[in-house]
Amino acid sequence: MTDPTLELARQIMACPSVTPDDAGCMDILGGRLAAIGFTLEWLDRNGTRNLWARRGTTAPLFVFAGHTDVVPTGPLEKWSSPPFAPEIRDGKLYGRGAADMKTGVAASVTAVEAFVAAHPDHPGSLAFLLTSDEEGDANDGTVAVTEVLQARGEHLDYCIIGEPTSVNRLGDMIKNGRRGSLSGVLEVKGIQCHIAYPEKGRNPIHQAAPAIAELAATEWDQGNEYFPPTTWQISNIHGGTGATNVVPGQLEIKFNFRFSTASTPEGLQQRLCAILDKHGLEYGIKWTLGARPFLTGRGPLADAAVEAIRAVCGIETELSTTGGTSDGRFIAPICDQLLEIGPSNATSHKIDECIAVDAPAQLSAIYRRILEKILLA
Repeated sequence: MTDPTLELARQIMACPSVTPDDAGCMDILGGRLAAIGFTLEWLDRNGTRNLWARRGTTAPLFVFAGHTDVVPTGPLEKWSSPPFAPEIRDGKLYGRGAADMKTGVAASVTAVEAFVAAHPDHPGSLAFLLTSDEEGDANDGTVAVTEVLQARGEHLDYCIIGEPTSVNRLGDMIKNGRRGSLSGVLEVKGIQCHIAYPEKGRNPIHQAAPAIAELAATEWDQGNEYFPPTTWQISNIHGGTGATNVVPGQLEIKFNFRFSTASTPEGLQQRLCAILDKHGLEYGIKWTLGARPFLTGRGPLADAAVEAIRAVCGIETELSTTGGTSDGRFIAPICDQLLEIGPSNATSHKIDECIAVDAPAQLSAIYRRILEKILLA
């Protein structure tokens, strides 16, 4: 008999849901959820498909979150098999979305189906938060749903996001937090002049160089038990007209902080500006806060996840906060405990994206054990 999670994963992987197109995934998933007593609420915005599905009205509320959109395929001729025709070969499931993150979505649905079948009158409530806008700008997806939930006072007790978090094998790593992201565009002002007469101008590159060196050498914090120290990196730098005989009139530097809960965006802004002021620069900065950090320490959800992975996979998992941002940044402000647990991320966004063929069934079993531990304990 074919595993139901594997089959559901293949079914939604066959939908060419390149962001922000859902391509029918949520109709499939919503139908499965409605059949087991979920009430479906469509919260679409600006062409993005968003589904909030809930079963039950009492606390605690346990939510599975995820996205149905995928990144573009890249050159089709480089794929060993069509990206939207999922194929099993050599013990792996191939296709776009296998890792990121249609397997995680499928596993959460089948886990809940099995849980509800075994415990139709379970305590608490179950919900799903699904979007088709995570891989793109993420302006109209999860953030739109959480705004609605927050406005009507709904609070999440537990949440699992099925993002690919494992490294070498399923369950060897889960994410219990993510770093924040703070970007800036710094414009250092100078005075343009002929390069043969530098005394008539002011070179912003020369002026900024000592400040850049100090910023690069600064220890912003030491991190903490779960987070590495905050980092500051320049991503782009531009100055000059392109001519070799002109001192530039301005310098533009794009930079980014990846910061832990040991720092705040306001504190990082103040410290950076203090260094620029110390070096006497004339400047302006446009700031963009991409995400605040979030963290779920050891507690009921993390303990349940560790036990479930031990039972299903026979290994001890590692709690980690490494990697980029995720939709967890939008959910964390209204959720007490949040984890990301999913298959291997080794081929996410790559040509011939794939996961181990037994990962869907194992991931569903992990999710179900977590549900039982949290809602039935």
